[in-house]
Amino acid sequence: MTQTTARLSLIGLAVALSACSVIEESKIDYKSAKKASTLEVPPDLTQLSKDTRYSATPDRSVSAVALQAGQAQVPTVERAAPLQVGDVEIKRDGDKRWLVVNRPVDQLWEPTREFWLDHGFNLSQEKADLGIIETDWAENRAKLPQDIIRSTLGKVFDSLYSTSERDRFRTRLERRADGKTEIYVTHRGMEEVYSNSNKDSTIWQPRPSDPELETEFLRRLMIKLGTTEEQSRALVAADKATTVQAAPSAKIATINGQPAVQLAEPFDRAWRRVGVALDRTGFTVEDRDRSKGVYYVRYVAPNPDTEEKKKGWFSGWFSSKPENKPGQYQIAVRSEGEQTQVTVLDAKGQPEKLAAQRIVRVIADDLK
Repeated sequence: MTQTTARLSLIGLAVALSACSVIEESKIDYKSAKKASTLEVPPDLTQLSKDTRYSATPDRSVSAVALQAGQAQVPTVERAAPLQVGDVEIKRDGDKRWLVVNRPVDQLWEPTREFWLDHGFNLSQEKADLGIIETDWAENRAKLPQDIIRSTLGKVFDSLYSTSERDRFRTRLERRADGKTEIYVTHRGMEEVYSNSNKDSTIWQPRPSDPELETEFLRRLMIKLGTTEEQSRALVAADKATTVQAAPSAKIATINGQPAVQLAEPFDRAWRRVGVALDRTGFTVEDRDRSKGVYYVRYVAPNPDTEEKKKGWFSGWFSSKPENKPGQYQIAVRSEGEQTQVTVLDAKGQPEKLAAQRIVRVIADDLK
């Protein structure tokens, strides 16, 4: 009886401790996959309250004018004025958001670069001439369960604990003719799954991009660029309360014998949406010429057979040197009035034959 009572007591204690633990899904705490053990969590990371990370206060939001005056107002449904504080404005098209900042790119480059380093990321790409910053793959350590075992052993054997997800973010700073800069943040995600029914090996496969996670990092970037915590939250809340035209669906068609994406929208909107789609789906943009409507890209098809057991973490998807040599392509965006076509050309500007169908499908899937 004494032994049984002792065992029951231990079980009860374990259950009680487990009940006190919380999987902090609403907190962002990233560590890059490379050199993760040497990184420390920045002390100024903000924990967001559960379930309200990306939602406005019910039935209320804050207008841009009210932000300037420091007073909250009940909003109208339609957007009446830019959602802006100082020289930072947030814009939205469907599930895609971006910032417009009234500063040149050269004044925004270093603050944006520091922003990602401050949040625990290593950088895999820094192309100032193209305005592109890309992080390494990283895991959100806040998704780990914070139970008594994790808090005790994790301090010594931190590498034993890992989530089954990795994230990468790309920031694109695009110059505008009026001197302003558009800033886009796009997310790519991977998840580890069993590769067979025996569950004796795993593979990493893509998971959908998270527009709300993109929005959260845009909000935090606003703070880096000069807004306050309260202003950034109010801008995002007000943006969510506005009515925005839904993005038109993309259709795949055959034009002059070549696969193409058809969009029922003018050039400016199509150019922006295609750029975000390329960022989200793993294309490397080497150059772009808006006047010609061309993105110059490198692309390698993902290898779904990369096994963690055989090849390890830094191979396959997470290698800086992919096994397959990426091809060079031109993504042409051509518009006539309210209609736009997106086609794939080879490196010399001629219609691509081998990879066109696959690339068109990848772009169209993100635009739908």
